[in-house]
Amino acid sequence: MRRIVSCLALLLALATAGHAAQGNANKEPLKIKSDTLNTDNEKKTATFEGKVVARQGDMTLYADRLIVSYSGPNNEVSQVEAFGNVRIVQEERQATGAHGIYDPKLARIILDGNPKVVSGEDVVTGRIITYYVNEQRSVVTSGPKERVEAVIHPGGKNVGAKP
Repeated sequence: MRRIVSCLALLLALATAGHAAQGNANKEPLKIKSDTLNTDNEKKTATFEGKVVARQGDMTLYADRLIVSYSGPNNEVSQVEAFGNVRIVQEERQATGAHGIYDPKLARIILDGNPKVVSGEDVVTGRIITYYVNEQRSVVTSGPKERVEAVIHPGGKNVGAKP
């Protein structure tokens, strides 16, 4: 369960866009509420479904379904995947999309399905938003019919904040 806590905290960290607060969140208890929880030891998954709300510290993840996959002899978390109405909130920062994946081995979070990250008045959208947790950097890609769009307010509340 501790490994699940740490991976979910990193998924929630997408909304922090690299702020140091993610380290403190890992020490807080993780509270998950859902309509159902199904575990499958053969498939090595834990699936939370129905109005999923995962809270840790000041970060909250909302989704229709959250699947935690684990593997190996120590049941290490291999992937955390959120489906449907994914919303990650911390203070003024919010990330939304239809789908999100956290890969702990690559320390990478991918948000797709009309992803959007909002921090204060600043907004970034694209086809896929990828956040590299250890590198504290993001890559936003466009699609054939859409381009990356960023609205940044110089001199606003986010001046000096890490991207």
